[in-house]
Amino acid sequence: MKALILLADGFEDLQLFAPWYRLREENVRITIATPWGQEATGSHGYVVEADSPIAEINPNEYDLLVIPGGQAPARLRLREDAVGIARTFLEDGRRVAAIDHGVQLLISAGGLDSRKVTCHPSIRDDVRFAGANYRDEAVVVDGSLLTGRGNEDLPQFCRSLVAGLAVRA
Repeated sequence: MKALILLADGFEDLQLFAPWYRLREENVRITIATPWGQEATGSHGYVVEADSPIAEINPNEYDLLVIPGGQAPARLRLREDAVGIARTFLEDGRRVAAIDHGVQLLISAGGLDSRKVTCHPSIRDDVRFAGANYRDEAVVVDGSLLTGRGNEDLPQFCRSLVAGLAVRA
């Protein structure tokens, strides 16, 4: 199985590292893509090397898309290549896992209409305006879409992420 993680500066460090380590423990091959293929700095100062620029990613080569939160999704949603990747995953019904503000990229990609979604409370109105059914829950699974509220919910988010690896969407 191959997972793609989309990052930009300002990502929430824990929301990258917790899923990354859990996926590695399950022998998932992970690619980290950033806007220009350069390193990204998290909101707490951790620096992560990219494997690829987002523009060079073929989403059809991946089984899972992971979108950590923080400030990065607000930057990523301004890039058509990142939005296009998210849109492809959503339209194809492939697995997407977004936590916290990571849901912002999914809003820009469309495809949340009538989906059950959770996110950071500060963007719940955005989620509702996108047509999604907002749930104030730690983790929400709606078919191939997994969403999480925030750092305090990372243990549940990661358990759901790993549990879903055995289920092909």
